[in-house]
Amino acid sequence: MTQTTDALAAPQEPSAPRRTRIHRAWFVAAVTFVTIIGAAAFRSLPGLLIDPLHQEFHWSRGTISAAVSINLALYGLTAPFAAALMDRFGIRRVVAVALVVIACGSGLTVWMTAAWQLLLCWGLLVGLGSGSMALAFAATVTNRWFTQRKGLVTGILTAASASGQLIFLPLLSWIVTEHDWRQAAVTVSLAALAVVPFVWLLLRDHPADVGVKPYGATEFVAKPAPMPGAARRAVTVLLSAVRTGPFWLLAGTFAICGASTNGLIQTHFVPAAHDHHMPITAAASLLAVIGVFDVVGTIASGWFTDRFEPRRLLAVYYALRGISLLFLPVLLYPTVRPPMIFFIVFYGLDWVATVPPTLALCREQYGEDSAIVFGWVLASHQVGAALVAFLGGLARDVLGSYDVVWYASGALCAVAALMALVIRRRPVGVAVAAAA
Repeated sequence: MTQTTDALAAPQEPSAPRRTRIHRAWFVAAVTFVTIIGAAAFRSLPGLLIDPLHQEFHWSRGTISAAVSINLALYGLTAPFAAALMDRFGIRRVVAVALVVIACGSGLTVWMTAAWQLLLCWGLLVGLGSGSMALAFAATVTNRWFTQRKGLVTGILTAASASGQLIFLPLLSWIVTEHDWRQAAVTVSLAALAVVPFVWLLLRDHPADVGVKPYGATEFVAKPAPMPGAARRAVTVLLSAVRTGPFWLLAGTFAICGASTNGLIQTHFVPAAHDHHMPITAAASLLAVIGVFDVVGTIASGWFTDRFEPRRLLAVYYALRGISLLFLPVLLYPTVRPPMIFFIVFYGLDWVATVPPTLALCREQYGEDSAIVFGWVLASHQVGAALVAFLGGLARDVLGSYDVVWYASGALCAVAALMALVIRRRPVGVAVAAAA
């Protein structure tokens, strides 16, 4: 009895602190981040190819820009179908096949001798592959694996593309300048193939595959059955969404976003700077610096989106972008001057900061269909990018300058800021239910 009492009275040794395990969702997000970085090589190359292809094959800048335009358009138009295919066949399979298609399209360009082959390889194949690696991929991963911190995760995964640009742009510009554009194309092909093993071995389609709950969820979520008719579902969701006002406003603002980023700066900044006798490597390095600040700006935008009203954030982002573009024509010189550095920093912070609030508004309006709806909104982004990529090259051929393109894009950004403010806040699902 005494021993029992003494044992009860004896002080208990403190137990070892419990180790906090990192949720599997963060590992999936990390693999997704690395995958998008590896696939970003193909996004870095088009602007570097315009002058070399023009000099070697004597194709017009409009013709070369047409291939970039097809690439950008398919990048967007493929996205909603890719999101539906991921629901049908799984993320891992779709992304792995997309990377192989990108590698084939980029690698085959080294043997091209005619403009139609550029349209086929870089326009069609790389466009289709990259469309399956679009932001719908990030949206699908975020929706399946996270119920909390969605804005932050969206910002991080969106920033992965900018990180890839940061890694590959200086390398590819050096290869193009010191060696040949063909070696740069092969580098892109190998980078896409190198990511495939990571996707196949480490990426998982759903939390239920590894027996865990989504991050932040209070209950286990069963893996839904594969959805047949991926194309039909993508079109059905579109037909429902187009009967709602927010879809057109989101699509319109995002089209202007694509026109003022991928279609304009990413495609034409390097040749425009080269027109002012700036070395290609210097101009490409400036684009890479945009990628540095894009990472900061996009992650910060994801953090802001979790805390502030998304449509007001969009209005601010578009207004600031438009102002910066209006000043760009007077900043281009043969050397990099402080005002240009200020533009690069300012513009970089705003590059794709629009993605987290746009995706948040899609979730708010369209619920479970938000990834597919965002895929269609992204399609409008890329159609806008494709249009300006082509018109920018055409304007350079006709006018001998890019100035009018900068000014027009700045004005369009002002329109996008006003459109963002018109979007009405609604509870999730109300817009789709009203359209049904």
